[in-house]
Amino acid sequence: MPKGYWIAHVTVTDPEQYQHYASGTREAFQKYGANILARGGAFHQMEGDGHPRNVVIEFPSLQAAVDCYNSPEYQAAKKKREGAGIASIVLVEGV
Repeated sequence: MPKGYWIAHVTVTDPEQYQHYASGTREAFQKYGANILARGGAFHQMEGDGHPRNVVIEFPSLQAAVDCYNSPEYQAAKKKREGAGIASIVLVEGV
């Protein structure tokens, strides 16, 4: 079964508030088998519009990634992100 990936591009506008979101995601990510491959760090924007924070999270499957996003645990954390940043998130199936 192919793995699933959560790819997020984020511009944090309120770092203190965003930290509450980031710490709130741990429970959901652990529950659904997330493996964080990239979170922030150096990057090179080669094409298109970019964001200063880029995140790649691996899950056992695309369904696990979807279930994590829709979970009550993640949705509670997501509410803490409101007003703290601008995010674009896509969930994709690996090869």
